Amino acid sequence: MNNALTRTALITGATAGFGRAAARTFIDNGWQVIASGRRAERLAELQAELGEALHTACFDIRDENAMRAALSTLPERFRGIDLLVNNAGLAQGTKPAQDALLSDWKTMIDTNVTALVTLTHALLPTLIARKGAIINISSTAATYPYTGGNAYGGSKAFVSQFSLGLRADLHGTGVRVTAIEPGMAETEFTVVRTHGDQAASDKLYAGAQPMTAEDIANTIFWVASQPPHLNINRIELMPTSQSFAGFQVHRGG
Repeated sequence: MNNALTRTALITGATAGFGRAAARTFIDNGWQVIASGRRAERLAELQAELGEALHTACFDIRDENAMRAALSTLPERFRGIDLLVNNAGLAQGTKPAQDALLSDWKTMIDTNVTALVTLTHALLPTLIARKGAIINISSTAATYPYTGGNAYGGSKAFVSQFSLGLRADLHGTGVRVTAIEPGMAETEFTVVRTHGDQAASDKLYAGAQPMTAEDIANTIFWVASQPPHLNINRIELMPTSQSFAGFQVHRGG
């Protein structure tokens, strides 16, 4: 990380969940934050809460032109980005592959993969110059398949593998790269995945003591706070109530 007194993080998907909690955590600990997201009203609320240490950038992460415009018009004090937190991502649909909507698959790939690599590529020169860091939010779905996980799991497997590839390519630059792979955490994730079914979300998390957005934000901040000679390659974390499922076995015709 750059040793400047005030460091700057760009956090995508900052209007809810992990991203919003991370913006609060970093600013509470003396950082500046560029918070991006699609929902202007949520960003305005965050701006009112966190003040001048926050710069908001309202755009859809899948819109490359809007993303580049936001980067090109950053105020001078926010241009020296030390940390990129690629948090924006989503799951769409819970059906098995044969019943899934292709449009859901494309939305996940466009958001979780294409947008992530586009923004990362754009910021690499700055991050290399400042010996910064990249933290990519992946998922336990990158490693453990489950029915209905299909394209979501595949997209997160890409994020984890891309992180390893970046780490290899950036060898010698001083840039650190980490993949954080959370399991069950209660955010708006399931509401989005089920196209707005709050009851389905409530049922999934009921009695499970899932992780919180603050748990993941604290993990992100811990990774970012390590000394420059230490790289955290990968962190996988789950709530104590969650563990690994057994194999499926189909019997009969």
